[in-house]
Amino acid sequence: MTQVIDYDLTNSNTQHFRQSKYIAGTVPAAASPFKDLAFPLNVYAQALLLQEGTATYLHYGLFQDDKTSLLAAQQFSTNLLMSRLPSPPCNILEVGVGLGTTLSLLSQQGYTIHGITPDAQQIAFIRDSLGSDAPVSCQSLEAFSAAPESLDVILFQESAQYIDPLIIFNQALNLLTLSGNLLIIDEFALKYDHENAGGLHLLKDFVAQAQRFGFELIERMDLSAKAVPTLDHLQQMISIHRPNLLSELALNNDQLSQLNESLKVYRQKYASGHYGYALLHFRKKTMPKWRLQLLDKTHTADVLNLFSKTFNHNMTPAMWQWKYESNTSRELGIWKDSKLIAHYGGMSRKILLFGQSQMAVQIGDVMVDRNERGILTKKGPFFLMAATFLEHYIGYGKPYLIGFGFPNERAMRVAERHGLYAEVGRMVEFSWNARIPVPLWRTRLQRIDSAQSSLGEMAVTECWRGMAIDMRAAIIGVRDWQYLQHRYFNHPNQQYHIILVKNRFDGQARGIMVLRYDPEGCEIIDLITPLCEIPLLITHARRLASIHGITRVFCRITENFANYFAITGGMQQKLDIRIPTNVWSSGPSSDEIKNHWWLMSGDMDFR
Repeated sequence: MTQVIDYDLTNSNTQHFRQSKYIAGTVPAAASPFKDLAFPLNVYAQALLLQEGTATYLHYGLFQDDKTSLLAAQQFSTNLLMSRLPSPPCNILEVGVGLGTTLSLLSQQGYTIHGITPDAQQIAFIRDSLGSDAPVSCQSLEAFSAAPESLDVILFQESAQYIDPLIIFNQALNLLTLSGNLLIIDEFALKYDHENAGGLHLLKDFVAQAQRFGFELIERMDLSAKAVPTLDHLQQMISIHRPNLLSELALNNDQLSQLNESLKVYRQKYASGHYGYALLHFRKKTMPKWRLQLLDKTHTADVLNLFSKTFNHNMTPAMWQWKYESNTSRELGIWKDSKLIAHYGGMSRKILLFGQSQMAVQIGDVMVDRNERGILTKKGPFFLMAATFLEHYIGYGKPYLIGFGFPNERAMRVAERHGLYAEVGRMVEFSWNARIPVPLWRTRLQRIDSAQSSLGEMAVTECWRGMAIDMRAAIIGVRDWQYLQHRYFNHPNQQYHIILVKNRFDGQARGIMVLRYDPEGCEIIDLITPLCEIPLLITHARRLASIHGITRVFCRITENFANYFAITGGMQQKLDIRIPTNVWSSGPSSDEIKNHWWLMSGDMDFR
């Protein structure tokens, strides 16, 4: 059973332990022992040294009253954490070692402990302070390796906030014994909204993801009220010792001023209930049937094998790399034993959301092994990876504000039933007969290729600027020259025709159309143009189709923009393609998004 507790550890006296050898009275004014630590850790440590006479920790303190010193409050926090540890002998991994104080204290109490941090300066400080044989290593949790199920405890003291939760839980599953302990004391976001977003793991999502990995939450303590005075103490110490900090750490005024403003913002976030401080105690209860994992290029062969089995045709490695090579794209997979049985992909996209620049993600390549598809409950693989992806990446404070995609009907129904997606639009198709190629004397056409970078960039910039103005009340993917190069010129499989329509006499760009010729006809894949020019571009597309001996021209567009195409006299038909948006994690509501997307075939990664 989970315990939600807020009780007092009254015996918060600092215990005896081997600590930093640097004491205030012995430090030369121009040689701070913390000068090589990364900013702002060097400031926190040096301010503590000047104020308290010693610096032993870099984490928040937990205050019992307004008479408690920061040093005593920090020790109270460590004591609280240590009181949850099993008795030695016990193998512990401390992730994020600070100044090495907790590690030294636990070593003296008989625990077998190893500390890791990717911060080389902290490792150097600890070895100088505790000795070259200190049990620490400079590495990330992701890179750390040890014998499977060889640890009894993994300890995070304000380091979990810097590590992806999926890395935390996967490594904990690998390294902890059954019934092993995962102990975390840290800052968390308690809520995200459009005014206060970003920075910290959302507490409710963090707990939910731990439970999906087979961890039982046995204790959760809200320590926010006890932790928040730390921010006031830090501001006060920095103000008092500002001249010394500037000289001894070789800082400038702007750095300390910005740090002070940052502390004020954090204080406000605590006061508004957006940030909180908590102790979480998890226990490894079971090994889950399915394992969630972030995927990268080392998993490409597994993903392509799953793709082939799911869709009954192959995708080339080049195509997969084109879709997911961006550092801002994401892939999540589910493994059963050593086999990849599900995949959920997200391709990043710059957008304008009602005229404002934002990042969106296109969900694609959602696959579940045929043998696992029958499990469509909230414990099934589709829900596990979809919910986790949305919690991880989409919404306020996440890498992508909104998501979109083109799911099949089955996937959409399941997602709606589980409260993951809501429909915010539909696609329609327009088709026209080819037009007899009578010249349009006032305008002419010019094909743009990748070699014409100067001409192409200038024309695309002009056309996109006009389109963006028309789209100030809509949501549209950015269609600039960089996007055109990646999406169309660099596509590994498809060949597109990029056609500039411009005035014959003054050369003014009227619009750009992206065409593709295939057995279905001439498809208008994309348009970059002010909305008033759509009829002109469609007329030219019909002329070109006739010249190429093609009888049919067609395009796909979101239904809410159908009127701009209907005036051309084409035949309209509904498609069984629904546009979803995320409603699982906190973000813009479906009502805000509904019927505002401009999406065409070019926005689909598979056309």
